[in-house]
Amino acid sequence: MDIMKEYRRWREQKLEDAALEEELRAIEGQEAEIGDRFYTDLEFGTAGLRGVLGAGTNRMNIYTVRRATQAYADVLKARSQHPTAAVAYDSRINSELFARETARVFAANGIKTWLYGELMPTPALSYAVRELGCAAGINITASHNPSKYNGYKAYDENGCQITGETANAVMAKIGETDLFAGVKLCDYDKAIADGTIEIIGEELIQKFLDRVLEEQVNPGLCKDAGLKLVYTPLNGAGRRSVLTVLKKMGITDITVVPEQEWPDGNFPTCPYPNPEILQAMQKGLDLVEKLGADLLLATDPDCDRVGTAVLQNGAPRLITGNEMGCLLIDYIARSRQKNGTMPKNPVVVKSIVSTSMADAICQEYGIEVRNTLTGFKYIGEQIAKLEEAGEEDRYLLGFEESYGYLSGGYVRDKDAVDGSMLICEMAAWYRAQGKNLGEALDEMYQKFGRYLNQVDSYTFEGADGMAKMAGIMESLRSDPPKALAGTAVSGVTDYKTACPDVGGVKMPPANVLSYTLGESSVIVRPSGTEPKLKVYYMVKAKDLPEAQEKKAAFQADIEKILGIGK
Repeated sequence: MDIMKEYRRWREQKLEDAALEEELRAIEGQEAEIGDRFYTDLEFGTAGLRGVLGAGTNRMNIYTVRRATQAYADVLKARSQHPTAAVAYDSRINSELFARETARVFAANGIKTWLYGELMPTPALSYAVRELGCAAGINITASHNPSKYNGYKAYDENGCQITGETANAVMAKIGETDLFAGVKLCDYDKAIADGTIEIIGEELIQKFLDRVLEEQVNPGLCKDAGLKLVYTPLNGAGRRSVLTVLKKMGITDITVVPEQEWPDGNFPTCPYPNPEILQAMQKGLDLVEKLGADLLLATDPDCDRVGTAVLQNGAPRLITGNEMGCLLIDYIARSRQKNGTMPKNPVVVKSIVSTSMADAICQEYGIEVRNTLTGFKYIGEQIAKLEEAGEEDRYLLGFEESYGYLSGGYVRDKDAVDGSMLICEMAAWYRAQGKNLGEALDEMYQKFGRYLNQVDSYTFEGADGMAKMAGIMESLRSDPPKALAGTAVSGVTDYKTACPDVGGVKMPPANVLSYTLGESSVIVRPSGTEPKLKVYYMVKAKDLPEAQEKKAAFQADIEKILGIGK
């Protein structure tokens, strides 16, 4: 791409967004700033688009959103005579605008489009695709990224995020489509009037919430449990759905963190609105201590992840995604065995970077574990495989270490509404026994051994950063370490060439390297949505100090090999 030529072309356009015009004027003569915005197109991958808001081909704006939608529309029309689509959005800056522009492009291409009229959780988009029989879905969100980002998650007819094959087809079409002249666009109000764009009504929203409530393991348990809850939607899309479900299941003592209650794409109290990050949880933790609450729940901006903390010995304790996944497996399996609802040959699905403690728990209950690549679409693929075989009832839970959970087949993405409900039900169950979730977790560690799972992320910004990440992965691939911290590497799995079957479905190749070190392992992979290299440490030891010592030793050697520091 001729960077300066493309910059000048944008300057010559009469842009519809005055802020974009001002941004382009402000960077005139600044080669680095211009280069960063125009050196490439935003990559359209299996997570769709994600990038910094602003002007240029490497930014999220109405023009890159429209072009991606035109490209996806072309792919859909080549595959189906009368495709339809559903569109949703969260609280991020320009999310509602980008959702409308997406609907306008689909409608202009003759694709009937259902559009949520209010911000909704990501799983509600997956539900709409399935319930309305759509060929595709789009959710405008950047999940838990900082406020300067927005994104465009693309879904297929199963309500799953798209496959690599579809992403490649869309990316190819993007390359053939001019940002300004190559996009079809209809008048929004006319499309609403003629029904080409239809606002999703209250009936479908209620059906989604009612369907979540069907996933209760012990219905009615929370009504008399006296659970005291603090909840924060982190200024995102979760407030309505989560509060509605929790109140319907009988929880009445809920305090919402006031500074984070209402939608605000600037995320003023948590610059990184991710429930995995302590800073994002701090307002809720303060309120838990002040009120003496049993539990803190925090959903991320698009409400597909949920983080949790409890008060233990007078201090707040954060529960990781891996720990919550293990607690949920144990609670669901224990309850369903007691209730006589445990299916034959039950299945739990998790990502390869999620804790192996889950395998130990599942072995206790006779549950099959299926390990997939990172990305909930691969878990959704396993649900679909079970459904095709008429065995959907075998599925108990899917989870990822990054705080994503799903207990039913009604959607094909992680669901923080469902996760919040199950966590509260489980907390109420333990409360009746005089325990909180932290104490229950400690008992599990005593039984199964001390597992420590941590991920370190290394950021590589810009074109040079991506090249450096690629070089690191190639070096690790060609010259894998023989030992880490004095422990021999007993096995190496390169998921780029090793594509094992999972539940009868062959894994696609992935840029992931895994090193086995006795009962521990280290996994390295570039993020699919951020300019980061991620290193996952999965350590087992006799106690926490030993596990932490092992992890620190592995980390020190990994950082030497990578030639980088934190």
